Amino acid sequence: MAISATQALWFLPLVLPICLYVAYTDMALMKITNKAVVLLALVFVVMGPFLMTFDTYLWRLAALGIVLVVGIVLNAAGALGAGDAKFAAAAAPYIALGDLRLVMTLFMVILLAAVVAHKGAKYSPLRQMAPDWVSWEQTRKFPMGLALGPALAIYLILGALHGA
Repeated sequence: MAISATQALWFLPLVLPICLYVAYTDMALMKITNKAVVLLALVFVVMGPFLMTFDTYLWRLAALGIVLVVGIVLNAAGALGAGDAKFAAAAAPYIALGDLRLVMTLFMVILLAAVVAHKGAKYSPLRQMAPDWVSWEQTRKFPMGLALGPALAIYLILGALHGA
């Protein structure tokens, strides 16, 4: 992996709770909160300069801006929610460019698992554990935070275990 194990180990304990919160709130409320997105970006902005070269730090911050612009366009086209676009942008700096193909594959696998798990729980007795979740009632929308949050968390876990 291109991400260093040191970077992943330092980011992981701060990012993991945010990722879990995003998955939860997107299922429960169909919202990824601005507080979670800002906190995720803030962790990178504060910690990043200590964990990588300044050039790498600036390029990764540029990734945030690029992903945000692409996300705004996709949101305007109705392809994804605004919270999803903002979370993806805030998550982008954590991903080393050399790991982009791995992250895309990881996200697709996690997205498929999230859809199966969410639909399976929706039509099973498990739904009674959280009967008021807004995502249960959605027919055309999916709580993408259920895949986005775990994808970033699992990437950082893999980076901590197998990073450069």
